[in-house]
Amino acid sequence: MRRAAEEQWPARVAAVVANRADAAGLAFAAANGIATVVVEHKAFATREAFDAALAEAIDRFAPDLVLLAGFMRVLGPAFVRRYEGRLMNIHPSLLPAFPGLHTHRRVLEAGCKVTGATVLFVTADLDHGPIVIQSAVPVRGGDDEAALAARVLASEHVIYPLAVRWFVEGELELAGTLVRQRRGASQLLA
Repeated sequence: MRRAAEEQWPARVAAVVANRADAAGLAFAAANGIATVVVEHKAFATREAFDAALAEAIDRFAPDLVLLAGFMRVLGPAFVRRYEGRLMNIHPSLLPAFPGLHTHRRVLEAGCKVTGATVLFVTADLDHGPIVIQSAVPVRGGDDEAALAARVLASEHVIYPLAVRWFVEGELELAGTLVRQRRGASQLLA
């Protein structure tokens, strides 16, 4: 949100929709005059019912792009298809390595020398969609999960806004499982 305003992108944040009333993004959005909606997943008996309510809430704002951030729910295939090619997420690893949870612990246990973050288009295959951009982050001797997570998060704050800007400015070409940056900008930051 901040980067779009600072750099004057041809875009605006239409709303922040969360599945938890305590999501940090809600307070930030409200303080900045951005609409907020909470669709509590616990209020629904099935994932499909939650997905339908979530889609209804999102569709009220007619977004061109739907961004997931800190959203720790698996979305069903129908929801993902509804927003195909315009639903992005960020994951704290160099996908396809280490999809799912407990990423930093798994990276350290595997003895990796490098990790990072990945921005991707969401598909029904969890954490395996077309990759928009990745950042490489060194794993340092003596790292624990918290130290590694902090460095990866810093890189996420660079690549996620960049990926969004590319989308907003029409700089991404999605062809099947591949994403190309039309001007040839690097899709890997080290």
